[in-house]
Amino acid sequence: MSKYLITIGLETHVHLKTCTKMFCGCSTEFGSEPNTNVCPVCLGYPGALPVMNREAVKQCVIAGLMLGCEINHISTFDRKNYFYPDMSKNYQTTQQELPLCVGGGVTIDTPAGARLIRIHHIHQEEDAGKIIHYARHSGVDFNRCGMPLMEIVSEPDLTSPDEAMAYLHNLRQILVYAGVSECNLEEGNMRSDVNISVRPEGQAELGTRVEIKNMNTFKGIHAALKYEIERQLYVVRSGGRLVQETRRWESELGETQPMRTKENAHDYRYFPEPDLVPVVLSKDTVEEWRSALPELPAARRERMVREYNIPEYDAGVLADEKPNADFFEAAAAICGEAKILSNWFMTDVMCLISESGLTIEQCALTPGALAGLISLVTQGVINGPTAKELLPELFRQGGDPTALVESRGLAQVSDCGALQSYVDEVFAAHGRSVADFLAGKKAAAGFLTGQVMKLSQGKADPKVVNQMIAKKFAELS
Repeated sequence: MSKYLITIGLETHVHLKTCTKMFCGCSTEFGSEPNTNVCPVCLGYPGALPVMNREAVKQCVIAGLMLGCEINHISTFDRKNYFYPDMSKNYQTTQQELPLCVGGGVTIDTPAGARLIRIHHIHQEEDAGKIIHYARHSGVDFNRCGMPLMEIVSEPDLTSPDEAMAYLHNLRQILVYAGVSECNLEEGNMRSDVNISVRPEGQAELGTRVEIKNMNTFKGIHAALKYEIERQLYVVRSGGRLVQETRRWESELGETQPMRTKENAHDYRYFPEPDLVPVVLSKDTVEEWRSALPELPAARRERMVREYNIPEYDAGVLADEKPNADFFEAAAAICGEAKILSNWFMTDVMCLISESGLTIEQCALTPGALAGLISLVTQGVINGPTAKELLPELFRQGGDPTALVESRGLAQVSDCGALQSYVDEVFAAHGRSVADFLAGKKAAAGFLTGQVMKLSQGKADPKVVNQMIAKKFAELS
């Protein structure tokens, strides 16, 4: 059977994190009542003129700098003409000839090693409205119309659904680190158009391109790519002919379905936007923005391994979300126990985050409180179980762990005299377990330790208790 090569390119639309829309003063707040965040400009009323959002331009350039793009110091806007219900003025203000950012890329890990997925360009544009379908009619919400977008167009460098997922994950992570977008897929902050083609191995020319529109979940993109690859391979291997078209993903059916034959650029009759002057960026302005860029996620992972002597896996988990990494580093600077802190954060703290639905920024736990709690354990003031009981309260309500331990009398009991009475009482009350241990059943020692901990209301130092039990058995042997 002939071997075919898979080629995938992504056009990723990302909402920028601004307070107002791209060309007017309407709010970008998500979840407002339909058609309440609108005005004559974003609705395209005759005579209404656009005013460019400077912050949106800045954020697009920052994204480009984070992705290694070249920045065009002169950039222009164009009109993309089309007649769809979700764009009331019948054209979209976008960039065709001179986009803000050119080149760059996103590095992904593959079985063959790290590979750069090139970016062709990043251009800025306004979003369209949202069409809402009901049982017997459809409506349009124009709140999203005019929202500031950047479209990140990759080169056709991806060769599998897994590579596409790696690219999108790393791209999202970089943009969130840059602070230019929430990239919240549930709110539609990040959507991708997927371009895919197949061709026989050895053929230089790319195959017929099919586009799948407006995919807003990574899971959906992965599933759509898998299906479309199989569909296209079936067509060509059966002697059929693929046509250039736009398709949509039907998640309930698990298949792509045709929407329309694919338009080309000339179909949109692009021409320069007459109501906007070119964007002119000085070299000093771009360098000022470049100097304020945050650390890239990959660089942060490498530094955390080196600086805190933690495994690569730990650094990957901690650096995956910038707020988590910020919290960890702030706590590590206080307690100095990076590996212990890493274990606590990746297990107990992240479990609380998952259960509560809160982010680390939204909860009441502070880096100082977590560092203090861990220090109380490492210094032997309290034991691990006591600390784990206190953590949920600190997460929900905040507070000082040292003050909580003192006010509730939770300090660990390490005094041998106080513990000896507990040990003697347990040995007297559980003679059968003592006999089992002496008969070779070593697990009985753990049961006895647990009984001592129970008598001490969890305050006993387990290490000291184990030592005292071992000594007691030595005396009985």
